[in-house]
Amino acid sequence: MLRLVGIALLLWATTAAAEMRSVQDYFFQPKLGDFKADLETARHTGKSGVLLMFVQEDCPFCARMESTILSQSEVQDYYRKHFLIYEMDVRGDSPMTDFKGANTTEKDFALKNRARATPTFIFFDNQGDPVTRFTGPTRDAAEFLLLGRYVVDGAYKTEPFSAYKASIK
Repeated sequence: MLRLVGIALLLWATTAAAEMRSVQDYFFQPKLGDFKADLETARHTGKSGVLLMFVQEDCPFCARMESTILSQSEVQDYYRKHFLIYEMDVRGDSPMTDFKGANTTEKDFALKNRARATPTFIFFDNQGDPVTRFTGPTRDAAEFLLLGRYVVDGAYKTEPFSAYKASIK
């Protein structure tokens, strides 16, 4: 019996490892720096909006999210289906155009959107308005998928994520 449990665990571990993919290739889209144009793309491709993950170099929580949650194929496939997804450096000086068409930098855009702690996930609707914010890492992939569903289903309009999460259990 113990041997069967060991084999089952080995098969599960092998399967789980096979479902891990590059975050840069399968989760984030390449950032061109024009979020106003990205909104148009999101609308024309039937996306629910844009998800920005605010990060900074050497952030252990960002690294944990990327290595354990954002690298999972199920997470990548769900989020790519429903959102355009970009990584934003809270200390970055890269020039960009915000959702309203104003020229800014990543750092200034992060400050304007109160993304000080990392990671901070901000979901924007197709008009460029922030609709949901989640600061810090999620507990696991299931919670992160639930967060995406919370936005896609429009539950953010009637209840906070904590209440939504409690009602699902």
